[in-house]
Amino acid sequence: MNNPETAPNPKSVRQDIDFYKIFKVFLSRWYWIAGCVVIALIIARINLLFTPPIYQTSGSLKLQESNPTINTMANAPSTQVYNYTDKIQAEGFVIRSNDVIMNAISNIDYKISYYLKGRIRTSELYPQKPFKIEILQQDSVNFDRSKYYVEAINASTFALSLGEKGAKNTIRYGEPIKMGNMVFKITSPIPPGSYSFKFNTKEDFVGRASGISTGEAARFTNIMYISLTDANPVFAADMLNAIMKEYVAYDAAQKRRSASQTIEFINNQLKLVNRKADTAGNKLTDYKVKNKIIDLGSSTQMDIGKLSDFEKQKSIISIEMVGIKQLENQINNSRGKIDINMDLEGNVGTLLGGLISQLNTFILSRETKLTQFRPNSQPIQELDEQIATLKASIRSNINSLKERNLKTLRYLDSQIGQANQNISKIPSKERDFVQFQTNFDVNNKVLTYLSEKKLESEMNAAAIVPGAAIVNLAYPSYAAISPQPQRLYSFAAMLGLACGFGLILLVRFLNPYIYDKETVEALTNTPIIGVIRKFPEYIDKDNRQALSLSKPKSVFAESVRSVRTNLSFLASHKKSKTICITSEISGEGKSFVTVNLAGTLALIDKKIILIAADLRRSKLHKVFGSNNKVGLSSYLSGQKTLEEVLIHDDVHNIDFIPSGPVPPNPSELLHTDAMKKLLEILAPQYDYVLVDTAPVGLVSDAIPLIRQSDVNLFVIRSGKSQYRAAAIPERLSREYGLSNMAIVLNAFGDDALHSNYYTTDYARGGGNSTYYYSDYSGYAGSGYYEDPKKWWQFWKKKDE
Repeated sequence: MNNPETAPNPKSVRQDIDFYKIFKVFLSRWYWIAGCVVIALIIARINLLFTPPIYQTSGSLKLQESNPTINTMANAPSTQVYNYTDKIQAEGFVIRSNDVIMNAISNIDYKISYYLKGRIRTSELYPQKPFKIEILQQDSVNFDRSKYYVEAINASTFALSLGEKGAKNTIRYGEPIKMGNMVFKITSPIPPGSYSFKFNTKEDFVGRASGISTGEAARFTNIMYISLTDANPVFAADMLNAIMKEYVAYDAAQKRRSASQTIEFINNQLKLVNRKADTAGNKLTDYKVKNKIIDLGSSTQMDIGKLSDFEKQKSIISIEMVGIKQLENQINNSRGKIDINMDLEGNVGTLLGGLISQLNTFILSRETKLTQFRPNSQPIQELDEQIATLKASIRSNINSLKERNLKTLRYLDSQIGQANQNISKIPSKERDFVQFQTNFDVNNKVLTYLSEKKLESEMNAAAIVPGAAIVNLAYPSYAAISPQPQRLYSFAAMLGLACGFGLILLVRFLNPYIYDKETVEALTNTPIIGVIRKFPEYIDKDNRQALSLSKPKSVFAESVRSVRTNLSFLASHKKSKTICITSEISGEGKSFVTVNLAGTLALIDKKIILIAADLRRSKLHKVFGSNNKVGLSSYLSGQKTLEEVLIHDDVHNIDFIPSGPVPPNPSELLHTDAMKKLLEILAPQYDYVLVDTAPVGLVSDAIPLIRQSDVNLFVIRSGKSQYRAAAIPERLSREYGLSNMAIVLNAFGDDALHSNYYTTDYARGGGNSTYYYSDYSGYAGSGYYEDPKKWWQFWKKKDE
C-alpha cells in the first residue's frame, strides 16, 4: 500500500511579486495605521499645549570702518582693508561678552519677575506688574530665589507661601514680610487668579541673554544682523535693545581708552620736560645775573638757534623711540589686542597702522573660534599662522622705523657737534652762557611741542564716535518660531504613518506561523489538495457542527467539498481508499478535518468508517456522543472484538471506532499485526477508511499507519502551524519512500496581513499543480454562499 501510484518528480515553484497583495497587506490593517496617526496627532496636540512658544526678535547694527580725527585729511585715501565677515564674527563675540550683557541687564527691570498660572502652563507676565512689590531690605547675594505663590483672599488680605507646597501665611496689604532672607511688602491689591513672583539678580538673566546670535545681514556689507529668542517676546525685544545700546557705548569706551593712554603718555613726558625746563631757566637766570651778561652777537645767536633746533629734534625722536619700544613689547609679549599709544610725528605710518588693525581683527576672530574649536584644531592653527605672519611684518616695520630714527639721531649728533665747534671759538663766559641758553631753549621748545600734541590728542578723543551704530531697533514679534503647529502636525502625521507601516512590517517579520497556501508552496514540493476555510461560526467543543456540515451553502462547506473532490485524484486505481490524517502537533485540526471529510463523503452515499487511532488524546468519541470505555485499544489488545468496538451513526450514516482507554504502550499496539489486519478487513467493506492519528511531530505512533495507508493527508492550520511544519511531509516521503503525501491547509481566514507578497504558478496550471483547489478568496459576496455579512456591509439585507 506504500506506492499505489507513481507521481512525477515535483517541479520547482515559480513565484512572482504581486503588488496588489503588497497593497492588501497594508490595507488589511488600515486601522492600525489610522490609530498610529491619531495617537501621533494627539501627542502633538498635547505637546503644543504644554510646550511654551518661543519668539524671536531681531535688530541690526552698522559697523563703522574708522573714526574721524582732527588731523585726518578729508581726501586722504583709506589704507585699511576690512574683511566684513571676520569683523562681524569678532564683534559678535564682544556682544556676547559678560561685560556687555551684565551692563545691559542693569538697564532693564530685572529685580522682580511675575508669573500667572494657567490651566496648563505658567506664563511670565513681563513687562506687566499685576501688583506692586516694594523691597525694604535685601541681602545682595544670599536671598531665596524660589517662587513666592500669592492668592487674594479679600480686599485687605492675601495668602503667601514660599514654594508651591510651602505653608500659606495670611498677610495684610502693606505689612512688611520677612521671608527668604529679605524684607518686602505688597502694597497693591492682587487680582483674581494664581500668581507667583521671584526676586532676581543680574546673573539670573545671563543665560537668557547669552542666546543671542549674530551674522551678516547681507554679503559684503558691514551691517550686522542680531537676534534673540525667548519665551517672552517683550523681554526679548527689551533685552536685545539694551544689549545693542550697551555694545555701542562699550565700543566707544574702548576706543577712547587708546586716546587716553596717549594723553597719559604725553602727561608723563610733560612732567619730565617741565622739571628740566625749570632747572634750565633757573640756571640761565643765575648765570646772567652773576656774570652781568645782557646779550650776544648775532652770529652767536644764530649758532644757538641751530643748536637748540637740533637738540629739540633729537629730544622728540628720543620720545618717539620710547613709544616704539612700548609697541614692540606689546607685539612680543601680548596675545591680546594691540594699542598704538603714540604717533607724535606720524612716523607710525598708515602701513603699520593697517597691519596692527588687521592683527587685532585676527586676534578677535581667534577668540571667537576658540568657543567652537580646540586650540590644536585646523581653523585655530591657520589663524595662529596668519597672526604669526602679521607679527613678523609688524616687527619688520618697527625695525625699519627704529633704523630710520637712529640714522636721524646720528645726523643730528653730527650737526650738533659742528654747532658746538663754532660756539667753542667764542670767549668762555659767552660759551657757558650759550650752553645754558641752549638747554633752556630746547626744553621750552619740547615743552611747547608736547603741549600742542596733548591738545591735539584731547581734541581727537573728544571727536571719537562709536564703531557701531544702531540701524534697526528690536520690536516684539508675537509670531512664535517654535513650536510651529502646522509643521508639528505634519511631522506627527508622517511619524504616525511610518509607525503604522512599521508596526505591520514588524508583526510580519516576527511572525513564525503559516497563513496561506503560497507560504506552504514556497516551503515544500508536497502538493496541496485543498484549502479549508475558517468555520464561519463558533464551534462547540465536540465538533458536532462539523459532522452535520451546518451551513451547507457557506464558503466553508464548499471548501470541504473541494478537498473531497480532490481525494478522487489520489490512489484513483483503488476502489477502497485508506486515508491517514495527521499533523505536526495537536490543535492543528486533524480531527476536525477528519470529521468534515467523513461528513461530506457520507453525503454522497459513500460508505465511511472513521478510526480514532490517536490512542493518547483522542476526542472523536465526543462528536458521536459516545463514551470511550471500549475502542481501538481494546481491540488491538485482544480484549474486545471488532463488532464490540464498532459504532454506527444512523443519523450521518458513518461507522466509527473510538480510541478506547489510553493504553500504557500506544505506539507498540499500532505496530502490531492486529492493526494491519484490521485495515485489511475494513478496506473491502468501505469506500473510505479514515484514520485519525496522533501528531507526528510529538510521537511516532502514526508512522506504521502512514506506511500502510493509500493516501496520507498532512494538516497545516493557518495561524497555528509554524514554518517547520511544511517540511515534515516531504521528509516523511523521503525517509519512507512515499508518494502519497498531500497537504490540507485548515482554518484559512484570508488574513492579508500575513499573506505572502508573491503569487505562485499553481493558479496558471504550472509547477506542482496536479489537483484543482481554491481558497475561495474574494468569492464571499458573489451571491452563491450564505456567509454572515461583514460589519461594514450595512446596506445588505439578511435574505440577500
